[in-house]
Amino acid sequence: MGLGAYPAVSLGAARKLAVDLREVVAGGRDPLVERQKSSEPVFADCAAMFLDSMEGQWSNEKHRAQWRMTLDTYCRAISGKLVSQIDTEDVLKVLTPIWQEKHETASRLRGRIERVLDYARARGWRAGENPALWRGHLKSILPARQKLKRGHHADMPYSVVPAFFGSLEAHAPEAMAARAL
Repeated sequence: MGLGAYPAVSLGAARKLAVDLREVVAGGRDPLVERQKSSEPVFADCAAMFLDSMEGQWSNEKHRAQWRMTLDTYCRAISGKLVSQIDTEDVLKVLTPIWQEKHETASRLRGRIERVLDYARARGWRAGENPALWRGHLKSILPARQKLKRGHHADMPYSVVPAFFGSLEAHAPEAMAARAL
């Protein structure tokens, strides 16, 4: 374990620090793990680091803004929590309020949380299974998306078709949809 570079850390200070660290090890703790945990970010900071690392991957500014907005807006409940402490209940706390009404947004948000937590795991800030994982995890907890049941449009009676095409011709000069029909 590095103690710091000379001359920023004097030889005397390094010796004292080494003695202190030996006592930590003798007490059954790992100073490397403790140092790493002390630098562990909260979810909001980890999300910002992840987004900064992915900047070059996204050429569309709108796409970048959507990622930032969804993580900032919907993840307030977990934004101040250390990434190693986020569990399934925290992810559900974020997703459940919007799962039925805004399913597409919730589904994308779940995937974005999963990516941020994967990033945290790759950086060594968390271990174990990702609590935002869909397959084999949240799929068993959250209800499936309801399929839309709109059905077919009613057919137009043949007797009104000529009048319909007459009204389309009246709108054709300014309305592209009328011209296409």
